[in-house]
Amino acid sequence: MANTRTLDFYPVHGILTPIRPGDCVLMRSPDPSKPSYIAKVKKIVSDYNGDNVKVHVRWYYRPEEVVGGRKKFHGNKEVFLSDHRDVQAVDAIEGRCKIHTFKNYRKLETVGNDDFYSRLQYCSSTARFSPDRIAVYCICEMPYNPDEFMIQCDGCHDWFHPACIDMTVEAAREMEHFLCQSCLS
Repeated sequence: MANTRTLDFYPVHGILTPIRPGDCVLMRSPDPSKPSYIAKVKKIVSDYNGDNVKVHVRWYYRPEEVVGGRKKFHGNKEVFLSDHRDVQAVDAIEGRCKIHTFKNYRKLETVGNDDFYSRLQYCSSTARFSPDRIAVYCICEMPYNPDEFMIQCDGCHDWFHPACIDMTVEAAREMEHFLCQSCLS
């Protein structure tokens, strides 16, 4: 787009407050049967008449969109900030969303439709994650999935999936104190 100007904000139809660089947005998928794409707005530009408004974005990928696909430890609302950058028409924006850190997401009392979290970045050109390792828990040695209930040992403070320690979720929720096999020994 030759002879462009950079905008500090832009009012998008259907969104109460204007979109600004740094906002995370839901972008319309060309396939209506698929969920909206998620992007971080890096820059908003238009021609000098204020027409032909475009957003420069950095895409978030869902687990099923990366090499290797969705794993058991990926939460339903997990996304990965990628190195994939793009320019899109502003009218593809459907709404605003919030990308939380993993730590802050776990503290949410209520998770809304527009709440997501990111604990990894994804390099689309190499199909690699950063960091390339995350903490694992339980005897199954899987990373934490905030969608699955876990119980914490009062001794070693490690976390366990009830199914991995032959317990139901209901029984684990009712326990006031729990000690794992290692701490009982």
